[in-house]
Amino acid sequence: MSDESPATLRRIAEEGARLAGRLLAERFHGERTIEYKGGIDLVTDADRAAEAAVLGFIRQHYPHHAVLAEESGASQGSGIRWIVDPLDGTTNYAHGYPCFCVSIALEHSGQLEIGVVYDPMRDEMFAAERGQGATLNDRKIRVSSVEELSQAMLCTGFPYNVRERPDFAREFTKFTMHAQAVRRDGSAALDLAYVACGRFDGFWEDGLNPWDVAAGALLISEARGKVTNYKDEPVDIYNEQVLATNGLLHDAMLRLLA
Repeated sequence: MSDESPATLRRIAEEGARLAGRLLAERFHGERTIEYKGGIDLVTDADRAAEAAVLGFIRQHYPHHAVLAEESGASQGSGIRWIVDPLDGTTNYAHGYPCFCVSIALEHSGQLEIGVVYDPMRDEMFAAERGQGATLNDRKIRVSSVEELSQAMLCTGFPYNVRERPDFAREFTKFTMHAQAVRRDGSAALDLAYVACGRFDGFWEDGLNPWDVAAGALLISEARGKVTNYKDEPVDIYNEQVLATNGLLHDAMLRLLA
């Protein structure tokens, strides 16, 4: 396939995410092979199988494109790069907790062009194309209109090296005391998608990887939200700090992160 139009690339991203999602759903109630990459950072046979399926599908259509994937790392190619997390929420998956997703983004010359986040357990496909808005199952989505932190439902995540960060709970405590509610669901990509569609009003986390952030960041931007680091600088998916909001709560959340 030589067609690299945004519409075609988006379709390939969505089909690849559904392919991996079906595999994850089929294996969800079965036995799992679990290995540890770090103290509490694990990987399952499903992660690897889903990644192999996605990358095989992409390379079938675009063998010259570069790839950055969570389990297999980076491969060289053209100025177009696919950023793939085949199973975001691995710990949830390993414990039979149905909160996880497949995240696929496409970056061209350093700019995010396509982003999809697929939740196979709810059959929800979040998708965005730069300049074309964001959708959930092909219906347009927007961030929430909540203006006050006291009325906001926020979400966060804990990094895998949390035990090396004795002060990590400082922000969690602050937001718990100021927001209406704070959740921690264990899938950053899905959390960001929920900000994009207005289910969450804001999200913050320090310790993320590019594959956790790329698709979700584009979803939020295209849904008219705001994504930065903790210094209010434009989002860089290679920076571990991410603050994502509906835009209306951004300044208030920045003040608490200072």
